[in-house]
Amino acid sequence: MGLLIKCREAHQLVSEGMDRPLSLGECSQVRLHLAMCDACSRFEQQMHMLRDNLRQLPEHLHTGQDKEQP
Repeated sequence: MGLLIKCREAHQLVSEGMDRPLSLGECSQVRLHLAMCDACSRFEQQMHMLRDNLRQLPEHLHTGQDKEQP
């Protein structure tokens, strides 16, 4: 894989980078792409905002269980 990647690959790496550390090559590829692509930069910001907001939800909403039901 070359240094320049397509948007689909950048989206995949942004998503994977939220779950695991990216390799130096992957990180370089996604950072270069994000520096040149406003749409993918917005995608990355939205993914981080979504993840941060989900982390702030009460635990019973994460699991889909209501605390009041047995």
